[in-house]
Amino acid sequence: MHTNYLLFDPKEQRQNLLPFTFTRPVGNLRIGILTINEKWGKYLNSSSIGYLTQNYLSEKFYGNLFVRSILINGSICPTPSLTAEIAKLKNPGDALSWNNQIVAVMLDPNQIEAFDESSLEAYNCQEIESKNILQINFTYDLFSKNADAIQSDFELLTKGRKSQPIPAGNQFVAPDNIFIEEGAKVQFSILNASTGPIYIGKNAEVMEGCKIRGPFAMCEEAGLKMDAKIYGATTLGPHCKVGGEVNNVIFYAYSNKGHDGFVGNAVIGEWVNMGADTNNSNLKNTYDEVKLWSYKTEKFEKTGLTFCGLMMADHAKCGINTMFNTGTVVGVGANIFGAGFPRNFIPSFSWGGAQGFDTFTLSKFYKTAEAMCKRRNVEFSELDKAIFKEIFDQSKKYRFWETPVNTNN
Repeated sequence: MHTNYLLFDPKEQRQNLLPFTFTRPVGNLRIGILTINEKWGKYLNSSSIGYLTQNYLSEKFYGNLFVRSILINGSICPTPSLTAEIAKLKNPGDALSWNNQIVAVMLDPNQIEAFDESSLEAYNCQEIESKNILQINFTYDLFSKNADAIQSDFELLTKGRKSQPIPAGNQFVAPDNIFIEEGAKVQFSILNASTGPIYIGKNAEVMEGCKIRGPFAMCEEAGLKMDAKIYGATTLGPHCKVGGEVNNVIFYAYSNKGHDGFVGNAVIGEWVNMGADTNNSNLKNTYDEVKLWSYKTEKFEKTGLTFCGLMMADHAKCGINTMFNTGTVVGVGANIFGAGFPRNFIPSFSWGGAQGFDTFTLSKFYKTAEAMCKRRNVEFSELDKAIFKEIFDQSKKYRFWETPVNTNN
């Protein structure tokens, strides 16, 4: 009998990981090469990795809640030792805890609906002593912990396998640290894997003149445009097209930064399009610690980082020559254009820039999303529309031209 697994959204982390968790469960975030749920599927050797997530997301991100299941904290990435500990959970109520939080718990169907992650005393908890657990607590953890995640995923995906040969005409360092999947194209480029692994996914393409410094990962069907300059630790999600200068960035699926311009220390969601010569600052002129908008506290909070660039949520767009200041958060479906620096927190479904904002109405947003998805032969479904309608309603209070909100430092 196979075990059913559910990745649950820890409440605090989900809030801290907005705006990316507006559109996906915590356990569907990508860090390294794989999404967190994909990692768990491989470590647990299971195709039954579902979600216990927000109601409005649960139809798209399904989980079987009607059988005995092991619930796993969706913000935690798997390790061999953690997987071995989870395998020891035998009875309903058996749980693993770490750092005063639930890591995993076995529950019967009648217990799942009443599950409360904060009630450790309600379960038979065993504390894990491991200090090597990789947990995603904040949006900036995604890029700042990406090097470790790429290394871990690289070892997982390439163990016991042989890379396609590096094509003639390329220059490379540390070839044993380079893995090229079937169907990938790499032409007349420089690959330096001495600083970390380089993974080129199935049917991905590195065009002529690219310079890549690991750790770096391209997922399936991703593309690097000619003369791109890539510093680690950077991930290109499936079907992303990227050019220009990139330093320590995670791009989620189907996003485009096809032209020159610098993006650094950033997370770029799905279906994002960045106009030519889009740039973000990742360092204050004063070298001060960067503050970032927090959806949890609804104010700017210290990150502990000197380098922190741009958090740009799903389906956001920006026009040519857009400039983003250090530590800018762009919400879901925002459309940014015009001269000057827009504000450091741009609410979801904003339309405008430094000169001011209007609301990007849902009907116009749907039309844009449908057109972009159609170009990639992907359906923007009625279910997708329902999800974005809910996000539109939830984010209304941040659109200060509709309802005032305090966004002062």
